[in-house]
Amino acid sequence: MARIAVVAVVAALLVAAGVPLLLSVLLGIIVALPLSMFLFRGLRARLDRAVEASRARRAQVRARLRGDDGPAQVPDPSEPPAEGEPDRRQE
Repeated sequence: MARIAVVAVVAALLVAAGVPLLLSVLLGIIVALPLSMFLFRGLRARLDRAVEASRARRAQVRARLRGDDGPAQVPDPSEPPAEGEPDRRQE
């Protein structure tokens, strides 16, 4: 939706400058892609994070439906071992 608005603004500016409408729209489309990549960088990053979170939730649901407990928990080597567990940290 935002890219369409950029195309419309660019085309309107060109029409106001005296460029024919069809040519203005075509130039607006060509100019809008690189311009929108620059203008909407934050929006795109936020969308990427939302898509990644959705994929992670979907993977968790699929794992639960399969009966998996989820990804195996890898112990953090900087944490001390739990009580009754041997110390496997390399020093």
